[in-house]
Amino acid sequence: MFEPFFTTKPPGEGNIGLGLSLSHDIVVKMHGGQLAVESEPDRYTRFTISLPKATSVGSAADG
Repeated sequence: MFEPFFTTKPPGEGNIGLGLSLSHDIVVKMHGGQLAVESEPDRYTRFTISLPKATSVGSAADG
């Protein structure tokens, strides 16, 4: 589902399936987080985004 161009739609209908792939790259590759999905057909789909806690970027002592 997080692969580029993944879609469940027939060819020629709707978008080309880049949204989740780009989201995955931003969360996981750029920020070191996790992106998970849990789904039960006809009931719900839950996406969970986890990002590592940020550390301080410099301080007054750094000059």
